Amino acid sequence: MPITKSAKKALRQNIKRRKSNVQKKKKIKNLLKEVKNLVSEKKYEEAKKILPSVYKSLDKTAKKGTIKKNAASRKKSRITKFIFKRSE
Repeated sequence: MPITKSAKKALRQNIKRRKSNVQKKKKIKNLLKEVKNLVSEKKYEEAKKILPSVYKSLDKTAKKGTIKKNAASRKKSRITKFIFKRSE
């Protein structure tokens, strides 16, 4: 456990930030899973409708630094490719 005042504050900040980061990552993971499930059920139009919200959440988390910019770009690219290849 931290002893100094600044270390105690740093711990509080760390806990708060970790909670937020885990929540954001979980949201992305759930959205991607939802899209993949829709594609596997051959509901391509519904998957395409969810795509903007996937982009939005990926861009936001990348902007905040929770995930890296290139990781967000890679995930967007792969999920888009996944949807459109299957729908053809």
